[in-house]
Amino acid sequence: MKLGITYDLRSAYLEMGFSDLETAEFDRDETIEAIESALTALGHQCERIGHARQLMQALAEGRRWDLVFNIAEGMYGIGREAQIPAILDVYNIPYTFSDPLVMSLTLHKGMTKRVLRDAKVAVSDFLVAESGSDTVGISFAPPYFIKPVAEGTGKGIDPDSIVRDASQLAAAVDRLVRNFHQPVLVEPYLPGREFTVGIVGTGREAKALGTMEVILLENAEEGVYSYVNKEECEERVEYRLVDSREDPVVQEAEATALAAWRVLGCRDGGRADLRCDESGRPLFMEVNPLAGIHPEHSDLPILSTKKGITYLTLIKMILDSASRRIHS
Repeated sequence: MKLGITYDLRSAYLEMGFSDLETAEFDRDETIEAIESALTALGHQCERIGHARQLMQALAEGRRWDLVFNIAEGMYGIGREAQIPAILDVYNIPYTFSDPLVMSLTLHKGMTKRVLRDAKVAVSDFLVAESGSDTVGISFAPPYFIKPVAEGTGKGIDPDSIVRDASQLAAAVDRLVRNFHQPVLVEPYLPGREFTVGIVGTGREAKALGTMEVILLENAEEGVYSYVNKEECEERVEYRLVDSREDPVVQEAEATALAAWRVLGCRDGGRADLRCDESGRPLFMEVNPLAGIHPEHSDLPILSTKKGITYLTLIKMILDSASRRIHS
């Protein structure tokens, strides 16, 4: 097949003057090289396209592909991850991972939890606050956990995300609103184990690839899987492979993750993050239908490697799932 690859390259945006934090979700050069190498090894012809504006230029020039391997995050707007899927839908060109509706919905963590709550998937209490004043009369007790409603890679999450005193909640929410110019998700702080569940496939064919428990080391920022902990995960975090056949909590986490994946309509591959409450019950936190895919740094490939699944095989599973949508 003739495949295009769309992406936002972190180094290119840094050269344009954007900050490390602004570009935190974007891909390293070696990620694009690894994907291209894997797709070529699978026998496909590859063309690097780049970000959304470069895609629009390529389409205007008449360039076409059988399928686009899309990992572009987008820079602006709460629907930024939906931009390239929407453009490709206009031209009826299939692509990897989820469609514009799913990408927009799942980036907004509050909307995602509303949908899943209605579908009876296990989620914690939550409040979406436009400002600190929205937290007056909040229906659940501290400690609270706060984060921007539409960010990834731990952006906006640090030890101050845990708010232990209800009198400090409004000010903490206002701080995040000022810093990230978006609403804030307020949840009860969940003190238990944290899991990330890797998922491949679409709909009924989707399956849990496996689960890692996120263990924060002594030198990590305490209590939170924060931006700093994620950026320096090799030194601050242990990813421990856990087995659902031996651990009923992990089994429940995988079942919850798969239920969320199917309800939301996610496709091809990604991951879901869960954390346990004080009773040990795993609750859905968020889903990433456009998960990082750096072969050594990103959670999904790390999990695959721990399961004995090569990077080439992971890419093939994602591509095989997406290829079913190629029009004959």
